[in-house]
Amino acid sequence: MKDLSSTIRLNNGVEMPWLGLGVFRSQESGDIKDIITTALEAGYRSIDTASFYQNEAGIGEGIKASPIPREDLFLTSKVWNDSQGYDQTIRSFHDSLNKLQTDYLDLYLIHWPVPGKFKETWRALEDLYDEGKVRAIGVSNFTIGNLKDLMADARITPAVNQVECHPWLQQKELHTYCLEHGIQLEAWSPLTQGKKLDDPVLLDIARKHDKSPAQILIRWDLDQGIVTIPKSADKARMIENADVFDFHLDPVDLGQLAELEEGLHFGPDPDEFMEKLA
Repeated sequence: MKDLSSTIRLNNGVEMPWLGLGVFRSQESGDIKDIITTALEAGYRSIDTASFYQNEAGIGEGIKASPIPREDLFLTSKVWNDSQGYDQTIRSFHDSLNKLQTDYLDLYLIHWPVPGKFKETWRALEDLYDEGKVRAIGVSNFTIGNLKDLMADARITPAVNQVECHPWLQQKELHTYCLEHGIQLEAWSPLTQGKKLDDPVLLDIARKHDKSPAQILIRWDLDQGIVTIPKSADKARMIENADVFDFHLDPVDLGQLAELEEGLHFGPDPDEFMEKLA
């Protein structure tokens, strides 16, 4: 890993940037087109959105206005829960393409494993992949049980599982399972939604490396072999978040961070969330 252009090879050979930009609710912090323009100017090449975020159209405008060729970008979106099932997923996918002003996605994910529907949703993703409409397909917020259930009938193994992951929710068993099956783990909410940036252990490690707490959390993901997508609408913070390729956390740092595990969710707990969907 050298910079924002550094990539990891997924299980189908597609190269995915290690570090991208998350944009959940980013439009609340400013014009999403301007945010995307700023991110691309700062060197970001991976943008992660979803139909649920309701900002795909603005992202499409930002990409269209950029001089950066589409093939140099890695664009991810997700199908939302009320659009799951085979036919609805196909429609939702093409709606996302239209809003993003592109004729393909680099990665398309099932946002949540909706009971009774996610297998048909996955079949739709497999067909979109076969048609060349998406370069890689994957899932989000899937537990080990969900993955086992999906792969019992799947033709294609997911390339990515995107979940909440940080030192207070380290997902070690899930990560091990994904590694064993060639599934790349990707972290959403790596900065704990700002809730733990003042943790004393984190602050000590940040001072030791002359880095910010956010940079330590991003580097923690990277040092675990986890792709990550921190969110920011501010140019200075975008640049700061990307300035993590000139250091590594040492064994002492990693040991201290490992002790922070609490099973603490700052976003929805998948088990609780799925109970509501069932």
